[in-house]
Amino acid sequence: MKAVMKVNPGHDNMSLEAISEPEVKGDLVKIKVAYTGICGTDIHTFTGEYANSRTPVVLGHEFSGIVTDVGPNVQNVKVGDRVTSETTFTTCGECEYCLEKDYNLCSNRKGIGTQVNGSMAEYVISREESVHVLAESISLKAAALTEPLACCVHAGLEKTTIEQGDKVLVFGPGPIGLLQCQVAKSQGAFVILAGITKDRERLELAKSLGVDVIVDVLEEDLREVVLKHTEGYGVDKVFECSGAVPALNQGLPLVKKKGTFVQVGIFAKNMNPLDQESIVQREINYIGTRSQKPSSWHIALKLLEEHKIDVDKMITKVVSLDEWRTGFEAVMGGNEIKVIIES
Repeated sequence: MKAVMKVNPGHDNMSLEAISEPEVKGDLVKIKVAYTGICGTDIHTFTGEYANSRTPVVLGHEFSGIVTDVGPNVQNVKVGDRVTSETTFTTCGECEYCLEKDYNLCSNRKGIGTQVNGSMAEYVISREESVHVLAESISLKAAALTEPLACCVHAGLEKTTIEQGDKVLVFGPGPIGLLQCQVAKSQGAFVILAGITKDRERLELAKSLGVDVIVDVLEEDLREVVLKHTEGYGVDKVFECSGAVPALNQGLPLVKKKGTFVQVGIFAKNMNPLDQESIVQREINYIGTRSQKPSSWHIALKLLEEHKIDVDKMITKVVSLDEWRTGFEAVMGGNEIKVIIES
């Protein structure tokens, strides 16, 4: 079968390879891949900046498809099912995090598309526990974005809560930021989305997705906008989805006292300047959030089933497996919102 592989560490070192189709055993499920999203992690793997991927490995962890074979121990998934899958392939199953199904925190976890072969291929395998059968109302194309949506669900509805009428500020109108906005709107929040001038088209798209206020921070005074819509108190919650240090420090003083700041985006460096004064003096809850866990997927799929999240507008380019490099270049060029590969 065809598969997009990171062959060796370093910049690029990726190619379309012909490899054997995966085989099922035990509780494994074989899936004919329909669509795979190109994620920021895939781009960092391409550039050689992401060290967690082993090589050689097939990339891809945001996907949907149809089951073509199941192992002898599979009980609830059958051939022909339309599915998506969590990225967890194996865990230790013994640590306190595994026992609580916080698989995202297991130190021995192996992920699809990073430590084991992923979905940028004609077929992929996953363990039954990670596989989710899709409701009829969820298209295969939309289902390919369940993983990033689950990350936003984990950040917004599990690491904190969003109440009806909450004032929420989101930084970064990329795919994660746009999904984070929609998760907040699904709970009845008033959402302000901040970006920069080059994000104009994304900000306009956000308006069509239900975002209440969009702000170009290079053209408008974000603080003035926030205080105007929050009676001078600041927002209840900030979700920093850009991974930009200036956004972090711009956002901290805009959280109301006793409010919550959730760090969703990943920074380029491990150590960064931080406005600790705002955290201390305003008694802000500064929360880290990592990936997603099984419960996040159940909520994400329910939101998709109920049409509370619109991912179709976010998919702006579809390429074939043969055109994978065009897809990667489109993501790196920054002119598309979400690029997916059709297998």
